[in-house]
Amino acid sequence: MLTYALRDRGYEVAASGYTAEISDLLDDQKPNALVLDCTVWNMSESLFDAVREHPDYAQLPVVIVSDTPEIADASLRKRRAERVLLIPKPFTGGQVARALDELTAP
Repeated sequence: MLTYALRDRGYEVAASGYTAEISDLLDDQKPNALVLDCTVWNMSESLFDAVREHPDYAQLPVVIVSDTPEIADASLRKRRAERVLLIPKPFTGGQVARALDELTAP
């Protein structure tokens, strides 16, 4: 449903399940932003770290949707994460679209 909501807002969307090969996905898709919506924060955390370690995507805007926002927020603060917005579950497609708009605004 998130894919449809973002497309309705004018975003071009490439969706994927959890993948440890996120570097390959980034190289193939060359995104302007990323939305991480994983079942467990540890999954989002490992993907976020892999993105930040990629030389071309260290500053990529990232929206993280989390069912444990307190844990995610503490982890992101510890990392001094920049260009990241955290959205707690439950969420709407509009919330994610607004977060993307904010992160990608010139």
